Amino acid sequence: MTMRTTVLGRPLRGVAFDVAVSGAVALLALASTAGSAAGWPGTMLGLGMAVALLWRRVRPVAVTAVVAVLAYAQVALEWAPLPYDIAVLIALYSLVKYADRLRDGVLAGIVAALGVVFAAVRTPSQVAWVFTAVFYGLVVGAVWLAALNVRTRRLYVLSLEERAATLEREREAQARAAVAEERTRIARELHDVVAHGMAVMIVQADGARYVLDKDPQAAREAVRIVADTGRQALADMRRLVDVLREPSRPDPATTGPDAAPGSSTRPHAAPDPSAGPDRVPEPAEPTHRRPSVAELPALLDRFRAAGLQVRYEVTGRPGALPPAVELTVYRLVQEALTNTLKHAGVGATAEVSLAHHEDTVVLEVLDDGRGRVPATPAPPGGHGLVGMRERVSVYDGNLTAGPRPTGGWLLRARLPLPSSPGTEVVTA
Repeated sequence: MTMRTTVLGRPLRGVAFDVAVSGAVALLALASTAGSAAGWPGTMLGLGMAVALLWRRVRPVAVTAVVAVLAYAQVALEWAPLPYDIAVLIALYSLVKYADRLRDGVLAGIVAALGVVFAAVRTPSQVAWVFTAVFYGLVVGAVWLAALNVRTRRLYVLSLEERAATLEREREAQARAAVAEERTRIARELHDVVAHGMAVMIVQADGARYVLDKDPQAAREAVRIVADTGRQALADMRRLVDVLREPSRPDPATTGPDAAPGSSTRPHAAPDPSAGPDRVPEPAEPTHRRPSVAELPALLDRFRAAGLQVRYEVTGRPGALPPAVELTVYRLVQEALTNTLKHAGVGATAEVSLAHHEDTVVLEVLDDGRGRVPATPAPPGGHGLVGMRERVSVYDGNLTAGPRPTGGWLLRARLPLPSSPGTEVVTA
């Protein structure tokens, strides 16, 4: 249960403060007119000012007009200044601070100045007239200038809040666009994987039909390949549908550091190793290629040529991975080393470890962060980690990334493997 913090759409704290101010003026009206010439009419006039001040924030122009009319009525009735006349200064301050246009505050200042002159000319003594005019003029001028200073600061703070909100919306929009772009790319690559699997199935099915009578053993092997490939293609198709079905949403765990200037975490970067004049560009890959784990050594060689010292280690029993998983591993290594080259710099040492387990593949990419600082720093605010997390989430895996205690950066991804084709149950 949350505490209600607004009253009639206004902040509770502001309403409570306005009620306190109005109550104080009302108490002055009740206490100051008891022994004065104004009597109860003066008390009613003061209470009218107090009630009007309740709306000084939301209706500053109307409140100031009401208070000014009552104050001029008091002067016209030749009543001496009373303590509740402080309501005039409060209304003037509120108008200058809260009015939509400063022009209203200037007009209120002119009206207040005329009121000072009006009150001063009714003073019988010339000396008292000058003293009254100077004193009231200084008080009104000080209140007006103080309100103007507070108004300027208030508008400045509001502009900063609006700018921060705009930047936050833009950052979220960019993150959503990056996720959508990465999902499109993943879907396109999964489509290629599925299409390749379907082509294999067609070729094997045709071969089985031709050799069914001549070589039944070869036909059975071809049918087994068709079944295994079909199962894998069906799993990839499900992932493809999930990628296209799920809404594109940024992950707070990866988009958060981008919005924190001066953060110690590494900004997310797009896969482009050529971010500075001292970088060696990574050769572009043809769009029709479908990279695999077998091509990782060639990828690492390109990063070595770009200036990284890369060590590669494979543990466990390397087996045949699904093509889509191989593609994901390749892209993760490519993105991680790209970030290393951008942020750790040329000369940094990176280690790539690929561990094969019975039901998972674990990838670790770490660097020491001790490369040569690039001449042109990498621009902040990329979404490389967003894309990597999207790729891993397609396979219900998990990805962690962050700075190492000893310096540098560590990325670890765990990708579950599909069930064995012989034991997998395929449902419609």
